[in-house]
Amino acid sequence: MRDAHTLSGAYVMDALSPGDRARFERHLARCEECSVEVAGLREATVRLAAATAAPPPPALRDRVLAAAAATRQHPPAVAGGKHPGVRVFRARLVVAGGALAAAVVLAAAVVFGVANGDMRQQLDQSQQSRQQIAAVLTAGDASMMTSDLRGGGTATIVMSHARHALVFTAEDLRALPASRGYELWLIGPSGDRPVGMLPPASHGMTGPVVASGLRGGDRLALTAEPTGGASRPATPMMLDMPL
Repeated sequence: MRDAHTLSGAYVMDALSPGDRARFERHLARCEECSVEVAGLREATVRLAAATAAPPPPALRDRVLAAAAATRQHPPAVAGGKHPGVRVFRARLVVAGGALAAAVVLAAAVVFGVANGDMRQQLDQSQQSRQQIAAVLTAGDASMMTSDLRGGGTATIVMSHARHALVFTAEDLRALPASRGYELWLIGPSGDRPVGMLPPASHGMTGPVVASGLRGGDRLALTAEPTGGASRPATPMMLDMPL
């Protein structure tokens, strides 16, 4: 049984067993430190949800309704409780932020038998990203930091040293020309490593972006670069945060 102080992330992500949840809630009622940490992680989860939310394709509603109208709701009973020709799909999707949009897209892909390799690859990447985010948020040592960015905006970082990873989001970043974008970096004794370009902002939120492979002495940096990315970070940096 882990120490109650290490369960904040799992509690926020609703990843505790009923027994552990009840135990942690009793602890939470008398631990101010954990109460503050839970509040911070919940705020980070809301930020992640806002950053990843996306409207479904305009035609998706009509296609789902048409499929529902053509689907038998009460198939005839067959001995043994099985129905011929019925395929059962079981999927386990671990999500953090933007879960509804991901679930709708995944369900539509199954219902309509997506055969497009690019679509399947996008779904796999989206699920993998959400699993990485959930792993960081539920880590026993997960901690949240915020920082004002030079030039405007606020960065929120949830980090786990045990997972050697962090989740980065930003709010109210200054708009850049179409030829430039924001690039995230890990900078440390072993050199500068690009994490990747930030995705376009949605409702004022940018991200989340997962940075993995954290090493001792690393700092997190954010710069404005050409849209294709750069081999080295430009200066001045909008963020230079020790990890």
